Amino acid sequence: MSENKKYQQAITQAKENLTDLKERGASAIGGDVLEFMDTLFTPEEIAESDLRVAIIGEIIKARQEKGISQKKLEELSGVKQPIIARMEKGNTSPQIDTILKVLLPLGKTLAVVPLETK
Repeated sequence: MSENKKYQQAITQAKENLTDLKERGASAIGGDVLEFMDTLFTPEEIAESDLRVAIIGEIIKARQEKGISQKKLEELSGVKQPIIARMEKGNTSPQIDTILKVLLPLGKTLAVVPLETK
């Protein structure tokens, strides 16, 4: 199973768990977990994290669609394979120039577009 698929499954499971806790009420855990989480992350931090996940998800998807290994992407982009692996796992916050170097051989680029509003 791909790393992106595992990540998406983990996100889905976490959302289901939060929904379950919300439905059962605060007494299920001795307090309101959603209120607690609101103290940990600002809406801006959550939005930034969502964008980061979306970008990395698109990189992984493009690499897999082209059938390119991380090692081959290293050869094509000049970005070392361990850095690509850390990017894909979300273990680093890469510089824009690093992201652009990785995107180029995948036939992708970054674009500034309006955010979707809920």
